Amino acid sequence: MTYDSGPRQRDYLPIEDHGIIGDLHTVALVGADGTIDWCCLPRFDSPAVFGSLLDARLGGHFGVTARDAERTRQMYMPDSNVLLTRFLGRSSVAELYDFMVPDHPSFPERRARQIVRQVRVPRGRAVLEVCCRPAFDYARAPHTVTVTDHGAVFAAPGGALVLRSSVPLEPAGDGREVRATVALDPGSTLELAAQWTEEPAPPAPIDGHEAAVLLDSTLEYWDRWVRHSQYRGRYREAVERSALALKLLVHQPTGALVAAPTTSLPEQPGGGRNWDYRYTWIRDAAFTLYALMRLGFTEEAAAFIDWLHQRCVEAPPGTGLHVLYGIDGRADLPETVLDHLSGYCGSKPVRIGNAAARQTQLDIHGELMDSVYLFNKHGEPISYELWEALGRQLDWLEKHWEDHDDGIWETRGGPQRFTYSALMTWVAFERALRIARHRGMPAPVERWRDSAAEAYRFVQERCWSPELGAYCQSADGRTLDASLLVMPLVKFAGPRDPRFLSTVRRIEDQLVSDSLVRRYRTDGADGLSGDEGTFNLCSFWYVEALARAGRVGEARYIFEKMLTHGSHLGLYAEEIGPAGEALGNFPQAFTHLALISAATNLDRAITAHRGAASARRCGG
Repeated sequence: MTYDSGPRQRDYLPIEDHGIIGDLHTVALVGADGTIDWCCLPRFDSPAVFGSLLDARLGGHFGVTARDAERTRQMYMPDSNVLLTRFLGRSSVAELYDFMVPDHPSFPERRARQIVRQVRVPRGRAVLEVCCRPAFDYARAPHTVTVTDHGAVFAAPGGALVLRSSVPLEPAGDGREVRATVALDPGSTLELAAQWTEEPAPPAPIDGHEAAVLLDSTLEYWDRWVRHSQYRGRYREAVERSALALKLLVHQPTGALVAAPTTSLPEQPGGGRNWDYRYTWIRDAAFTLYALMRLGFTEEAAAFIDWLHQRCVEAPPGTGLHVLYGIDGRADLPETVLDHLSGYCGSKPVRIGNAAARQTQLDIHGELMDSVYLFNKHGEPISYELWEALGRQLDWLEKHWEDHDDGIWETRGGPQRFTYSALMTWVAFERALRIARHRGMPAPVERWRDSAAEAYRFVQERCWSPELGAYCQSADGRTLDASLLVMPLVKFAGPRDPRFLSTVRRIEDQLVSDSLVRRYRTDGADGLSGDEGTFNLCSFWYVEALARAGRVGEARYIFEKMLTHGSHLGLYAEEIGPAGEALGNFPQAFTHLALISAATNLDRAITAHRGAASARRCGG
C-alpha cells in the first residue's frame, strides 16, 4: 500500500475482506489491511464519516498499517466482537486491536461509544503509519482540523470527530487529514480513540492502561452476552459468530434491527442493483427475532417486540404497516442518488434512502404474526394493547390481501399476485388464531379462519402449475421462486408433501448451481437491468428444506459447503458471485439468521437420522 500527499490511492478490498466492530448504535468496517473504510456516525443511518468503501478517493478513511508488513491475518478475539489484525513482516509482528465500546450501563458514559485502536508489537521492531481523513456527510461537508498535544479535532457543520492519540499527530496532505509514523519495539504500544460529538472539545490524553481497561471490559461484555446462547450443536462456532454479528445490527436505544450496516454495495460489480439497507424491514427483523429467540436471546426479542408495538400503534386507522422504517420509526425514507461518489469499484449509482418504503408488500404481516406468536409462546405473553393493534393490522389485511403487491424481493417491475404474499397471508391469520386459542384473547375467529382458508386455497389452486410441476412465483405464472422453499418452515406444507417435493426438484433444475440458489431468473421481468449473484438466504433455506425432507446427507454437505463461502471471519454478504466473491451489502442479517435456523434444524435432523439408523441396526 502506498500513500501520497493527497487522498489515499488504494484499490478496493474485496467486500468479504472486512471485519465489523460496533457499539450497538452503529458499526465500522475494518479492512484486512487495517483501514476503517466505512462508518456512519453517530448511528447506522447517519451520513458516513468514513466512506472510502464507496469512493476510494473522496470517501474518507482511518488507516493503521505496518510499513514492513508482507501479509496480514484477521481474527475475532474468542466469543467477542473485538477484531485483531496481525501485520506479519520478515522480522516483526504487529497486532492491531479494534473495537467499539458498547452502549451499556457497565461502561461509564465518558468511556462509552468510542472506536478504540491499539497496536502492540509482540516480536521485532515495527514501523506503524497512521492516517485519519474523515469525509463528513458522504464527502459533501467541509471540515477543519485542529491538532493538539493529545490528538486532533475534525469539525464539520453538525458535529465533530475527536481523535485521541498517544503519539503526536501532524496535519498532512491538503490539511484535511492527520498522520503519524511511529516505530514500536516489543512492549511498547500505540493507542487511538475516535468519538463523535456535537460539541467538540480538546482531546483528553489516552494511554496503554486506559486502552487495556476498555479492551478487557469490552471482551467481558461480549463474553457475558454470548454465554446466554443455548445452542450446543455441531456448528457452534458458525452459529455464535452469526449471533454476534446480528447483535451488532441491533440499535440498542430502540430495539430496532437493521438489515445491513452498509449501502450500495453492488449485487453485480459495475451494475445498478445497489441499495441502502441501513433500515429496519419488518420482514428481516421478524426473522432475526426468531433466530435470536432460538438461541435464547430473549432480551433482544422483547426490545424488538416493543419497537413493533410502537409501529402498530402509530399506524393510522385503516392503514397497513410500512415495509421498512428508520431505526427511530420514521417511515419517510426518500431514495437519493449521490452522483459525486464513484461507487464500490465503480458500481454506480450510490443510493441513500430506499424507495421500497413506498411499496406494498403484503407478506410482512405473516412474518410479523409469526414472530409475535413465537415470542408469546417462548418469551413473554404479549399485552392486550399489542393484541388490539395487531387486530387492526389483520382487519386491514382481510380487505387487501387479494391486492397486487411488490413481493418479498421488492421487484420494480410492477405489482403482481405473488404466491409468497398469499402464503404469508395464511401464516398471518393462522398464527393469530393460535394466539387467540392459547391465550383466550378476543378475536373474530370465524373471519380469520375464513381468510386463512381462502389464502390457502388460492396458493393451491392459482399458484400451482401442473404443467411445470411446481408452485410458481405468482398466480397463473410459470416463473420459479426460491422463496417458496419456506413452505414447510412455516408449516404450510409438510416437508414431504408431493407438491412441495416436486417444487424443490424444479428449483434444483433451474435455480441451483453448485449447491447455491438463485432467488429467481433475472430476465428483466423484475424491472431491473443486469444480473445478480446467488442468494445466501435461499441457499440456507434449501439446506433446511432438504433436511426436513429426509435428504439429510445432502443437506449436511451443502450446509458445510456454504460455510466455506463465509469470509475469513465467518461473515456473509447478501449474495455470492460467480467466482465465490461476496456481493451486496455486508454483513447481512437475513443470511446470518438463515444460517442459525438451518444449523439448528440440521442438527436435529442429523441426530434423528442417526437415531433411526441405530434403531434399525439394533432391530436387525
